[in-house]
Amino acid sequence: MDDDLGPYLAAGPRVALRPFTLDDGEEFTARARESRALHAPWLFPPRTAETYAAYARQLIDDPARVGFLVCERDGGGIAGFVNINNIVRGAFLSGALGYGAFAHAAGRGLLSEGLGLVLAHAFGPLGLHRLEANIQPGNTASRALVRRAGFRLEGFSPAMLFIDGAWRDHERWARTADQRPPAAAGGQRL
Repeated sequence: MDDDLGPYLAAGPRVALRPFTLDDGEEFTARARESRALHAPWLFPPRTAETYAAYARQLIDDPARVGFLVCERDGGGIAGFVNINNIVRGAFLSGALGYGAFAHAAGRGLLSEGLGLVLAHAFGPLGLHRLEANIQPGNTASRALVRRAGFRLEGFSPAMLFIDGAWRDHERWARTADQRPPAAAGGQRL
């Protein structure tokens, strides 16, 4: 980690990335509870100290997962998160994204900036070749986020993931390390 970045792995104009810690539980869960309406029915981040501790512990201890908190540079508050799950090395060099903005940061482009930093880290120091995001078709904000980040729609998987009590269809979006970053684009900001 660069000493000039302090606790951060990477920084952009408005946000910086840092790893999850167990000490982030109080702020993270408060933000998740405030964001229920924004997240439903797509996302259910931990909202209690117990569920946060288990969630963070997996991101900290499991080598097949990496979690990043997207923090506002002005004040350091948590604006959202981006996780890379199911990391496979060897010939695959791939992972699956999970992410979410918190309500106070929604619509300001902070998660878009944070995702760009995660992509640079994933395709740089982590050495990954491919990232995939699986998104329910009706989640227009999530689809817009990955589209802005240069992901391409690759397919459709019926009944792919069990979410909120039912098997949900998902679109498969992906991006590889050899793709050029997209030019800045307008659209809805998370």
